[in-house]
Amino acid sequence: MADMNKEPLLQVRDMEVTFGKGKKKFVAVKGVTFDIYKGETFGLVGESGSGKTTIGRAIIRINPISAGEVTFKGQRISGKISRQLDKQVTQKIQMIFQDPMASLNERAKVDYIVSEGLINVHPNISKEEREAAVSKALSDVGLLPEFASRFPHEFSGGQRQRIGIARSLIMEPEFIIADEPISALDVSIRAQVLNLMSKLQKERGLTYLFIAHDLSVMRFICDRIAVIHKGVIVELSETEKLFAHPLHPYTRALLSAIPMPDPESEREKVLEVYDPSCHHYETDKPVWTEIEPGHFIMANQEELAEYRKQLENN
Repeated sequence: MADMNKEPLLQVRDMEVTFGKGKKKFVAVKGVTFDIYKGETFGLVGESGSGKTTIGRAIIRINPISAGEVTFKGQRISGKISRQLDKQVTQKIQMIFQDPMASLNERAKVDYIVSEGLINVHPNISKEEREAAVSKALSDVGLLPEFASRFPHEFSGGQRQRIGIARSLIMEPEFIIADEPISALDVSIRAQVLNLMSKLQKERGLTYLFIAHDLSVMRFICDRIAVIHKGVIVELSETEKLFAHPLHPYTRALLSAIPMPDPESEREKVLEVYDPSCHHYETDKPVWTEIEPGHFIMANQEELAEYRKQLENN
């Protein structure tokens, strides 16, 4: 579990991401702050359009940020940075994308797909070294080295996602952003990919930012979870604490939507629907507050008093 004495590998402070200009301006992410500790799996959960993918892409510098900053191992990596640091970020932070079909170049063989990043970072690498690295990366994710000479369309969804993981592993990253890495896969394959990610994390000391909309999957893999709604993080806590004592009404609504394995409980459960008008933020504005150690919430003073009462009664 994440310990507050642990060193943060990545820090996000007051991140804002804006798309468009003038009247068409849209703020997709507003004032987002969190730390990710070395070796943990940090989950970012929210429904479609909540801004979770935008945050992942902003960390890896695909989306520029309009305010705030991102630091990695104590160095600022957002905004204008040197070419050398940019190269370092490319190597040390990798991304696994949601749709393994769309994120792999259909016209390239697996050998090229997996080694493309390696060639960019080490342009002088010999053919033998490159082939050996590809073989190792493929076998690390449970694929046969001879798959290197095939094209992506010759593989199943689960195998393609493994190719995507091999492509990020070959760079020997420290931090991997996994953006809905299993949502395009069949249920039977999902557990295999999650187990593979857990195994690789233990073997290599990897740190993950795991982005998803499915809380039941998050519970299985994440140490801590941040819940995001319309570009704002509303609650952040250790996973088990979040499931045991969700405070924010949006978190409670998300948790109430998780299907129960037992038909009897499923019939009796009450679905909570989140209605943003339940907050009275006109005069008493919400602030990001640590309500108990390691448990943060976006709430105003009136709500904080209510949440504190709930925690005392638990």
